[in-house]
Amino acid sequence: MDLGIALGILVAEGSLPQEAILQYVFVGELALDGRIKSIPGALSMAMAIQAPQSLVLPHDNAAQAAVVEKTTVYGVHTLPEVVEFIKGVQPLQPTRPHPPTSHTLLPIIEEDFSDVVGQFQAKRALEVAAAGGHNLLMIGPPGSGKTRLAQRLTGILSPMGFQECLEASQIHSVAGTLSPQSPLLTTRPFRAPHHTISEAGLVGGGSVPRPGEVSLAHHGVLFLDEALEFKRTLLDSLRQPLENGTVTLTRVQASLTFPAQIMLVVAMNPCPCGYFGDATHECLCTPHQIRRYRSRLSGPLLDRLDIHIEVPAVPVKDLTGGTRNEQSQTIRERVIEARRRQFERYREDHVLNNARLKPKQIKKYCQLDAAGKTLLDQAVSRLGLSARAYGRILRVARTIADLGHADMIQANHVAEAVQYRALDRPLSP
Repeated sequence: MDLGIALGILVAEGSLPQEAILQYVFVGELALDGRIKSIPGALSMAMAIQAPQSLVLPHDNAAQAAVVEKTTVYGVHTLPEVVEFIKGVQPLQPTRPHPPTSHTLLPIIEEDFSDVVGQFQAKRALEVAAAGGHNLLMIGPPGSGKTRLAQRLTGILSPMGFQECLEASQIHSVAGTLSPQSPLLTTRPFRAPHHTISEAGLVGGGSVPRPGEVSLAHHGVLFLDEALEFKRTLLDSLRQPLENGTVTLTRVQASLTFPAQIMLVVAMNPCPCGYFGDATHECLCTPHQIRRYRSRLSGPLLDRLDIHIEVPAVPVKDLTGGTRNEQSQTIRERVIEARRRQFERYREDHVLNNARLKPKQIKKYCQLDAAGKTLLDQAVSRLGLSARAYGRILRVARTIADLGHADMIQANHVAEAVQYRALDRPLSP
């Protein structure tokens, strides 16, 4: 508010006419030498401006604010420059977005699935997760490729629409992490915090509340590598954003809500030594140690992870083989088509994807054929699944059916969905 306060003082002492500043909103931090320094949250401020008012703000934030095309934005460098502009001595040209933001393009895929050798089941699971917006858990020994797979997930997600770009950019603008060279996020965020992160860093907080990693991943992917190294309280703090798509921070003065509609991808070792079930390394852990290790991932959080997939180590013969792997572009085309089917189906319900279906909507849209219903009932009975896990299987099966262009969920869709519940199966050596 420094710039606005300085101009108010100039008006009060008669150096500027009051009428000349009424058509503008002034924001910016003022340095002692008169320079106007950049501020966080410029994008949100531009969205709040109502015509015919214009926004005058630091030059470093001008391109960011100009993304909102309905608002006239002027970027300035110094306080004297603003004073001369108000007096009409020095004209300023409004900042225009470059390039225009009226449409977004498919992002360039830098890390491709074709670079990952083998892991066909894991790739299929990631495709299903991307098509339905499902949360995903990967279990495998060190070096099996869990991180490489997760890093390539954003390359197969459907592109963001302009409104999604704007919402994601707003959060990064408030956090002060939006680059002046890229004032609008056009690719889905991929956030991978270290396990030493604090709760405020993960879900948001601080004396001046700031969005955390879960909000910075809005409309994108939050990846937790070596998840069981995170404190259990940190992992459980994700339950609210996974359920509601928001993070609410309550302080004495006010309560703030940040959006957090994310895909959560969790990677973990199967046991403390990392080699339980590995064919090439001996596991030295006892069943009790394995159960105790896995219990760090609480049941309520585990239920919110739609897909559990085992990622075994790739055999050496596959690493040296000449098998051609499917490219991310091909997978993304199938994901986009599945998302299109969901958009058309849920148009009146305002649901983004299958993962966001409410219980009432599951009954309406996740219809099973006779064979599929029988198979699901048997799986639930044998695995002792919770009601929430039952709903997760139906949502995943609905996505698998969409990828197969099927209107009704069939037995083969249910069978594949049940396979994606690895931690619901009994522990066996």
